[in-house]
Amino acid sequence: MLRSGIRRRSGGLTVVVAPGPGPVPRIGVVAGKRVGAAVARNRAKRRIREALTRVPLQGEADYVVIASPEVNEVEFDRLVAWLERATVAEGDM
Repeated sequence: MLRSGIRRRSGGLTVVVAPGPGPVPRIGVVAGKRVGAAVARNRAKRRIREALTRVPLQGEADYVVIASPEVNEVEFDRLVAWLERATVAEGDM
């Protein structure tokens, strides 16, 4: 999935999108050690999950959202805008 998907970067996020098996989108959120200690990584993942509830996603797609350290420092509205830009289909899959 990470190798074959389409990568889009927006702000402090990288989103990989690939065709999925079912009608409902599947989502994975990754926050590596460069984001910070466990508390910072968990906060980044919580913020991304909440922001994803405000972004329309395609059905039949798999999404992997990879966080950078900026995710914990940016305003929430800006995080949502990053996700909107990164998940918008530019010619689709």
